[in-house]
Amino acid sequence: MAQEYKQLKLENQLCFPLYACSRKIISRYTSYLKPLGLTYTQYVVFMVLWDKEKVTVGELGETLYLDAGTLTPLLKKLEKEGYIHRERSGEDERVTYVSISDKGNELKEKCKNIPSEVASLSTALSEKEAKELYRLLYLLINENVQE
Repeated sequence: MAQEYKQLKLENQLCFPLYACSRKIISRYTSYLKPLGLTYTQYVVFMVLWDKEKVTVGELGETLYLDAGTLTPLLKKLEKEGYIHRERSGEDERVTYVSISDKGNELKEKCKNIPSEVASLSTALSEKEAKELYRLLYLLINENVQE
């Protein structure tokens, strides 16, 4: 490949190993989540709700870096299945609150060991390296947040 196109080589792209790694990790989660009828995106929504119990759709989107086009159908499905409740704010009807239902909280017990199970599948990084990677990834995620 000519020198002027060097930047187009896959091996010169930071995005590709991030993408491939993300797919690999999510597939590991999927093997645990599928028997529960959950997708990875639904799982991370539950993680926020288990922690906070009630949030606005906007807060949920900001926390998970998801737009309304992704969240709205996902939340409708979870509500239809009885896992969450959605309600409009009494003060501002543009704001919708999402809260976890009893059925949604029951999943917490079934999911509590998933992070450690997935973590045990990889020994490529030491604990110190994993923490550094986490820190570096959030540096990238939060770069130019104003976009």
